Amino acid sequence: MKKLRVLNNILKRTKTNQILIAYLIFVLCSALAILLVEPDITRYIDALWYCYAVISTAGFGDIVVTTLFAKIVSLLVTVYSTLVIAIVTGVVVNFYTELTELSRKETLTAFMDKLEHLDQMSEDELREISTQVKKFNANVLK
Repeated sequence: MKKLRVLNNILKRTKTNQILIAYLIFVLCSALAILLVEPDITRYIDALWYCYAVISTAGFGDIVVTTLFAKIVSLLVTVYSTLVIAIVTGVVVNFYTELTELSRKETLTAFMDKLEHLDQMSEDELREISTQVKKFNANVLK
């Protein structure tokens, strides 16, 4: 649940949630347009299923559009889907990379601060630093 909250915050901060909402509206409207022009599609749920097949590029073949307009809408749905997936993936990966780098810098800064003040530390604090260095070396060598 926490990971979903983090993802939601990332999408909100980068305004990618607006892209996703616009995309959802586009898909719903595309399904409606296909329903209105395609003679073999008589139910909205079938039009949505067709849009899903186009988005997922699965192309199940159980529903096939025949009108030029529906084919153009299908093409637009495919292109828009590819762009949205690329944008959302890029935003999430970039944001995660930045968070990881920031965390690494903060940890390194705190550790360097401790190293600068070794002469002022107690035996226990020195042992703790020694343990941290050993754990770090063990992880690096893996």
